[in-house]
Formats: sequence, C-alpha cells, structure tokens
Amino acid sequence: MTKSVTPPVTIYGIKNCDTMKKARAWLDARDVAYAFHDYKIAGVERDLLLMWMKEIGWETLLNRAGTTFLKLPEADKNGLTEAKAIALMLAQPAMIKRPVLDVGGRLLVGFKPEVYARVLA
Repeated sequence: MTKSVTPPVTIYGIKNCDTMKKARAWLDARDVAYAFHDYKIAGVERDLLLMWMKEIGWETLLNRAGTTFLKLPEADKNGLTEAKAIALMLAQPAMIKRPVLDVGGRLLVGFKPEVYARVLA
C-alpha cells in the first residue's frame, strides 16, 4: 500500500483581504495544511515575483481592480510594461492579485472553490 504524499501548500496574500479570508476558510474546512505568507508584512522577494510572472504572466498577477492600483496617478497606470509592473508590485505588494496559492510549484491566482477542489483533491 502506497501512502499518498500531499504537496506543500503555501498561500500568499494579505491577512485582512476578504478573498483571502474565504480562501483560508475553505482550506481550513478541508483540513488542508498550508503555510501563510502575508506579503503586506513580509513583502515579496523579487526572485519569487519573477518566478510567478514567468509561470503565469504579469498581466494575471497585477491586481488592476484593487484600490492600491486604482489610486495610482494616471501616468503610472498608463503604458504598463512588465518592468513597470514588477516595480509596482515590489513597491506595493497589495497590487499583487490575491490569493496566490502554490501547490507544490503549481500556481493558482484568485480564489475559485471549484479549482481549489480539483487541484487539492
């Protein structure tokens, strides 16, 4: 009999974000063990951000609907490039879409219960 090994799970985001609360509650209700990285407190390392961007793209990762992004001057919002997006997300991690769930190296961005259920089954 082979024992299945659950990949390590890390959830990245901001503690008080409503979507983060829903995602963490979903994980807790299903007894999914995870590490929580609050990037508002601990920040995000450039190498990690670049790795995420390589896998899912900066357009997916940048939270354009959040208040932090919306409050930017128009000059900062217009003509976005990958380099500009990196600088914005490193300077203000609240601009990173949440949550970012890392399941053994597979990234899920945002909280969709049906996707979590499929990946964590």
